[in-house]
Amino acid sequence: MAFFKRVQKKVNDLWYPQSVTWGKAVTTREVADELSVLSTVTRGDTYAVMENLGRVLSNFMGQGRTVKINGVGTFYYTATSTKRGVSTAAEVSASLINGVRVRFLPEVERNSGRQVITRSMVNTKIVWEEWGKTATSGGNTDSGNTGGDGSIEGDPLG
Repeated sequence: MAFFKRVQKKVNDLWYPQSVTWGKAVTTREVADELSVLSTVTRGDTYAVMENLGRVLSNFMGQGRTVKINGVGTFYYTATSTKRGVSTAAEVSASLINGVRVRFLPEVERNSGRQVITRSMVNTKIVWEEWGKTATSGGNTDSGNTGGDGSIEGDPLG
C-alpha cells in the first residue's frame, strides 16, 4: 500500500495529493534476502553483488557510457556547470563543470503506437491510502519522509 497526503501549493493555492514515504529505508541486506528467495542465488552471494553494483555502475558511467539493467532501467551521468553559459563555443571547457549527477530512467514497455504500457519499477496494482487515515500508519499525519515527487530528502540521484 502506498500513502499520500493533501498539500496546498503556494504558487497557485490549489491542493494536490503528494506521496509519502514512511519508516526506515529498506537496506541492501533486506533486498538481498528478497532476491535470494526469488532466485537460486544465496543471500550472501546476492549481497556481495549488490555491494559492488555502485562501483561497477560508476566505472562504466565514468567512461561516458549509459548502463541499462533489464527490468530496472538506465543510469547515466549529467554534468552541472559553474555558469549560465559563455558567449562563444571556444570558451566552453571542462573547467566550467562543477558537478555530476546520476540520472535514472525506469525501463518501459511500449506498444506498437509507441505509447508506454508498463513501467518495470511501477507496480500496476498500487493501492493509495491517505496518510493518517488508516490503522497501518498509526494515525500519525506528521511523520514520514516526504517529497514533491515522493522521494526521500537527500536523494542520491539528485
